[in-house]
Amino acid sequence: MRNKLIYWLIWIFVLVIILLCVSIFSLCVGSASISFKKIFSLILEGKYTTEYAIIFNIRLPRIILGFAIGGALSLAGVILQGMFRNPLVEPYTLGISGGAALGVCLNIILKLNSIIGILSIPFSGFLGAILVIILVYFLSLRKGVLRIQGLLLIGVMISFIASSLIMLLMAISEIEDFHGIIFWIMGSLEEPNWILIKLVLSLSILGLVTSYFFCFDLNALSLGEEEALHLGINVERTKKFLFLLASLLTGFSVSVAGIIGFVGLVVPHFMRMFVGQDHRILLISSFLGGASFLILSDTIARTIISPLELPVGVITGIIGGSIFIYALTKKDFILGR
Repeated sequence: MRNKLIYWLIWIFVLVIILLCVSIFSLCVGSASISFKKIFSLILEGKYTTEYAIIFNIRLPRIILGFAIGGALSLAGVILQGMFRNPLVEPYTLGISGGAALGVCLNIILKLNSIIGILSIPFSGFLGAILVIILVYFLSLRKGVLRIQGLLLIGVMISFIASSLIMLLMAISEIEDFHGIIFWIMGSLEEPNWILIKLVLSLSILGLVTSYFFCFDLNALSLGEEEALHLGINVERTKKFLFLLASLLTGFSVSVAGIIGFVGLVVPHFMRMFVGQDHRILLISSFLGGASFLILSDTIARTIISPLELPVGVITGIIGGSIFIYALTKKDFILGR
């Protein structure tokens, strides 16, 4: 056990170092390159210059948001894959992203952001996600039992329905609204509101802490519901709470940053290949790995065709898809070991 603990601590240390290196790299590169030495001097001096504004008003908020959302999506992916015992389940499988996207589309078409304010977009996205969570939950509930397969199938069908409704809204929308919907759907970490950023960061960390109260339950569920029941786990209560936790993490992430694919699908698998199946290490390692992956993807998105910027969902899709194909060739990945 001691050797395993040391091994886990080494992995956490390595992932934290990777996260710090990726964050520093993201701070330094962009349309205007700023050296790390210069960044350090800007922090010490505290003088408001153009470079200071670039670092603290543009790049740092994106890094913090990337940390929060990348970690939250990866954490939700780990929880759902452990809960469903299905390697293809991800945070967007249950239709939550579709509900959030539909809420935002209605907001853009009805131009509520010009009436209520810019915060109406994440609010409408979260409202749409919450409505889908409630709908999926109650449709999957039978006599107090949350049917896992029913939950998955209903979520997939609601996702298809939401996608169809979004396409319908896009077909009848004006050009300006159409572009706004497309850009939001592809995902972006461009969020200047510090209150919203701090809220998402707090909820993301709270979700990580809360998930550790269920790490042993997740280990038991990975053996099957009957085995978990024999081990003394309250299976139904655990399933309901884990579904709610993963759904809320996904809902907050999607409502703020749009649909950023592959983070919650690929990162948990990749971490599982290195640190193993035990959720005591898998939860924190996936959180840190997802944060690093999204920060790096966002850095590539805003620099690869600088001064233009690509939606971060495009980069996560290309990189994540490539990693997924590579991982599929590994026996450990296919067996989920």
